[in-house]
Order: sequence, then structure tokens, then C-alpha cells
Amino acid sequence: MNTAEHLDRAALETLQFKRLQQLLGPLLETNPFYRAKLNAAGIAQPEDLVTLDDFRHLPLTTRAELSTDQVQTPPYGTNLTYPSSRYTRIHQTSGTTGHRLRWLDTAESWDWWGRCWAQVYAGAGVGAADRIFFAFSFGPFIGFWSGHQGADRIGALIVPGGGMSSDQRLDAIVENEITTLVCTPTYALHLGEIAHAQNLDLATTSVRTTVHAGEPGANLPATRQLLEQTWGARAYDHAGATEVGAWGFDCQEQSGLHLNESEFICEVVDPASGEPADEGELIITNLGRLGMPVIRYRTGDRVALDRNTCPCGRTFYRLRGGIIGRIDDALLVR
Repeated sequence: MNTAEHLDRAALETLQFKRLQQLLGPLLETNPFYRAKLNAAGIAQPEDLVTLDDFRHLPLTTRAELSTDQVQTPPYGTNLTYPSSRYTRIHQTSGTTGHRLRWLDTAESWDWWGRCWAQVYAGAGVGAADRIFFAFSFGPFIGFWSGHQGADRIGALIVPGGGMSSDQRLDAIVENEITTLVCTPTYALHLGEIAHAQNLDLATTSVRTTVHAGEPGANLPATRQLLEQTWGARAYDHAGATEVGAWGFDCQEQSGLHLNESEFICEVVDPASGEPADEGELIITNLGRLGMPVIRYRTGDRVALDRNTCPCGRTFYRLRGGIIGRIDDALLVR
């Protein structure tokens, strides 16, 4: 159990600020990308930040900056805290919104990824007794691998579905008495269509939980309802990004996407003014990915913040409706 999930706001922010200062020390010493950004903002040592309010005045990081950095200093850019020999994993973004970003993780950062995904599973009530099927191709996209790492961390039985046809995956789900399916929401619905064609009622299988990643959808009421009707199981959303981490998870109350605030500092700001807002752009800083972090990263996601304590008892803030759109998709009408 993650005890930080139940801290009051003051204690949680104290924890976040302590971890932030622990992160800044090595970055200011050996990370060229963030040393330059922080020095330009007047931060030469971690102690130059006195409060979280000081932190919220640091410059934002954009995807365009990271992309330009990797183009100018190939192949991985200068956002590296350690020599290349320290890194053990490489993944990359899909490139659907521009140049593909390559992202490296050390063994310690990869363990942090597993810890974040363990909270995704905990929120959905998935534990060591479960059998988890991963209906993914296991290519260079990080979501497949990080979900696998989290499942290993909680001690669940892992059944990978890479390289299988949809028919073979359905067979594996039935034969292995899978209890948890992890895949994109659209693929879960596609499996439902194939099962229907085979006269297979998925509600009669052992699957009781589906966890969705890789694309939005499972936090939309209509999509969630269709997923749950298709599988006869409860559907849970998750949010993350290659360059950021697994920053959001559903709980069993299914009352909004929890921000994983023990591992991230999350802000919602007005995209025009940069001032704090109840609805606006999500800005994220990860606190445990020292090898290649992001500080005050503009996700481009439009969200609506819910500060109320969840019925599940977690005090982490939630996002009403998950990710409700993209900032750059907004249409201005005179």
C-alpha cells in the first residue's frame, strides 16, 4: 500500500518538495539540458528553491525543445544525467505529433516505472493472485514494457501476447484463465467483435478486470460502458507518456483519473497566461526518473481538476473525465 496516497495536502507537498530538491542536485551537476535551463532561471543549487511556489515560476519544458535538442545532438540529446553506460533501456514515442523522441532509462529509473505501474494495478484492484494478459506487440513503445514491469513488481502471473493473432490471443485468454486484460480500449473492443463472431461470450471467461493504456477512451462513460458490457468485467483507465511516465490511474470508485502525486508534481494552468486554473493544460514534473527527467513539462492535454477527496480515501487530486482534449485542438470563434 502506498501510504502517500492518504496524506493531507501539506504533508504531500512537503514530500514532493523534498524529492524535487533531491532531483535537482544531480541535474545541476551533470545534466547539460536542465543545468542550462535552471541556471538561466537563477537556480544554481537546490537550495535556491525555497518553496513549491518558487518551483512554479521555473520555465516550462516543451516537446519542441526536447525534439530540437535530440536533432541537434543526436541520437539522444543532452537531457542525460549520466554517461551512456548507465542506461539500460531505450524506447521512443510514436511520432504522431512530430519528430520521434528517443528516451533512455537507467535500471533505477526503470524500477521507478514499475513502481508507478504498480499503483495503476493497485487502483484497479489487481494483485499477485491475478493472471495478466498483455495484448500488445511489444515494439519500441514504452507502454507495453512498463505495464509488464509493473506486473512483475506486484508478483502477478504474466502472459505476453506479442506476435499472436487476435484468434490466438482469445484462445490464450480462455486457456490460461486470465483475470486481467491489458491493452488499448479499441483493441479490447476489437477482440469483442472477433469473440462474437466465434460465438464466444467473453463474460463467461475468467476476465474480471481490463486495464487500458496507449490511447484515451476508457474514461469516457460510453466507451467504458461498452468495454464492460463486452467483457463482463470492470474497465479501468491509465494515463502516461514515454517522456513523462505513468502519471494517472483509475481507482475502483471510477470517479475520475487520480494523479499519481507521490511520483509527480502535477499542475493545471491556463495555457495562455500560465496561471493556475481548475481547467486548462496539464503540466507534469516526474520525481523518480533521474536519468532523463522532465521538469514542468507541457503535456498539451486539456484537463479539469477535482480537488475533493475521492470516496476511495485517496487524497491525490483527480481529473474529471480523464483527458478531455488537446490544447492545440481548441477552436477560437470570434
